Amino acid sequence: MLKIAPSILAADFLHLADDVEIVNKYADIFHLDIMDGTFVPNISFGFPVVEAISKVAEKPLDAHLMIVEPWKYVERFASVGVSMLSFHYEAALDKTNETLSLIRSFGMKAGLVINPDVPVETLFPYLGEVDYVLLMSVFAGFGGQKFIESTYGRIARLKERIESEGLDIPIEVDGGVSPANAGALEEVGAGILVAGSSVFRAEDPEAAIKAMRQRI
Repeated sequence: MLKIAPSILAADFLHLADDVEIVNKYADIFHLDIMDGTFVPNISFGFPVVEAISKVAEKPLDAHLMIVEPWKYVERFASVGVSMLSFHYEAALDKTNETLSLIRSFGMKAGLVINPDVPVETLFPYLGEVDYVLLMSVFAGFGGQKFIESTYGRIARLKERIESEGLDIPIEVDGGVSPANAGALEEVGAGILVAGSSVFRAEDPEAAIKAMRQRI
């Protein structure tokens, strides 16, 4: 079943409790974009915000690390209630397997992320070690970017490889996701849709989530 993961990065931080409740009531996963200003040219939020959300969250917390040396923070994210933790291959490189194992050792689901300019085949050697994969459909670092159309083909190739290996690994997609492309993304193999602006900046966030879930 298609899962919707609203990105808290696009929430109204003056009324964060209200937006958290939207996710609790209508969506499936909290998506938390963690940026350090080094791996990406932007800074988002850190542990205090994650911990505050965790205390009232009724849905799983999915932290997407856009940071250098992600392995240094795995234990801390586990301690503040994160249950899904993903990091960029570009940030880990030769420590990718080590970092995936570390995440799993703390009882979290381990995810691996790549930007649109990284060949999707880069993920293939790690499919036996991940619980999910995240394909960026924009370049990591800022919300509100335009969806990159070549993402459809990347999802399809990745889905084909996952199935050929007899695996059951959800493909998460992040960037420019909206009710307009949700159906097409699911059709080619996406299982988790991260949506920020299209949810929290919609006139009716509940309706936006329902529209993505119903593929309309």
